[in-house]
Amino acid sequence: MPKEFIVAIELGSSKMTGIAGKKNLDGSIQVLAVVKEESSSFIRKGYVYNIDKTAQCLTTIVSKLEKQLKTSITQVYVGVGGQSIRSIRNVISKELPADTVVTQDMVIELMDANRNMKYPDQEILDAAVQEYKVDSQYQLDPVGIQCGHIEGNFLNILQRKAFYKNLNMCFEAAGINVAEMYLAPLALADSVLTETEKRSGCVLVDMGAGTTTVSVYFKNVLRHLAVIPLGANNITKDIASLQMEEQDAEKMKLKYACAITENNEIDNNLKYSIDPDRQVESRKFVEIVEGRLEEIIANVWCQVPEEYYDKLLGGIILTGGGANLKNIEKAFTNYTHIDKIRTSRFVTQTIVSTLPEVNAKDGQMNTVLGLLAKGDINCAGADIDANRDLFNEKQQQDILIDQRRARQAVETPAGVVRTVDEIRRAEEEARQKREEEERIAREKAEEEARIEAERRKENSFWNKAFKGLKKFGQEIIKEED
Repeated sequence: MPKEFIVAIELGSSKMTGIAGKKNLDGSIQVLAVVKEESSSFIRKGYVYNIDKTAQCLTTIVSKLEKQLKTSITQVYVGVGGQSIRSIRNVISKELPADTVVTQDMVIELMDANRNMKYPDQEILDAAVQEYKVDSQYQLDPVGIQCGHIEGNFLNILQRKAFYKNLNMCFEAAGINVAEMYLAPLALADSVLTETEKRSGCVLVDMGAGTTTVSVYFKNVLRHLAVIPLGANNITKDIASLQMEEQDAEKMKLKYACAITENNEIDNNLKYSIDPDRQVESRKFVEIVEGRLEEIIANVWCQVPEEYYDKLLGGIILTGGGANLKNIEKAFTNYTHIDKIRTSRFVTQTIVSTLPEVNAKDGQMNTVLGLLAKGDINCAGADIDANRDLFNEKQQQDILIDQRRARQAVETPAGVVRTVDEIRRAEEEARQKREEEERIAREKAEEEARIEAERRKENSFWNKAFKGLKKFGQEIIKEED
């Protein structure tokens, strides 16, 4: 019986994680293998700045996964995140004849017009529909409603073209087929947020090593997305300013750091050991940690649009490795005055695993598990053995990817990032459609001009005079007869 499993890769600022898992009939996911590699030397703030090293790391991860699974990997799912991601609102409107019934084609036309928006040095990764304004009423689904004016309100999620290009080049250089690219923050939200939280309004804060991602939801719709270039590593670096190595600072952070400490709880005589020969005062350590964390929280809260301040009935949900800091929920409450705060250290899906990285449930695996849950195409190839037919295996991979791309060309699901080929194909289709519309409009204009010319000729003075003379001549001939 052929093997079946899904493979997902998350490109983090501190670690790149590859995971393989199998979806069971009962809906649970069985994790089969996990591989982690250091990535801080070539990924900064989620941005790939060394293509060769990133490609080499990707190759290493896939090779190690194949070795554990004893099966070749034909394709992988990838999460896209990082500092360059941001969201921007956009409105596309169209005037219609009075009492026009809105059709699905009209809605698709608005969506296409929004997708074709151009932003300097930015690529549209995804577009979240906010609502449609039909005349003066707002609707989530306008199809079937009569109106004379319709406008679509969209939240476009952008990323720098350079990052998008580098990311694709990494996988091409590594020779790894990408089944689909997902927006990592959206995949994470689907795995840690409840439907009630999304519907009633909430803020998801993913505290990573190099960045902190803020996602705002209301009425089951993503309303805002931003990535702050501050993360848990900033706290480590601040501690390292006490003249110690970053690895020692990281150990001290994990052992002593607290998000908030009451003044009467600080022992002015207490000192923390840096090494056998050096110590640091606990008060100074607390001030460094709290100062940086307060800056992170302030930046997070600044990203929440004011219009949603009183609509966050679902509260604030914290996740990621940085959310493991002691008293983190209390620190957020003190600054934001939001009482309903919870920390999500694991996904909502049922995960079956014996691996310690997964069972640690410390929030660090949430995003890659969310990506794994999104996958729906088998990534398993042939069993690995010394005599396997590499040429035939490559042909099978090419067929698989071609089939996948054909399916994606029909419809791009929410949260899926289009590949370079898909974007190129969409642009070509848009160009052909535009040329066809221009041809039809030109032919219509020429026909209207011809009709107008004939009308003018018909009503001209000389034409009327000629007709009059002709009629007069016909009457004279008739009288003579």
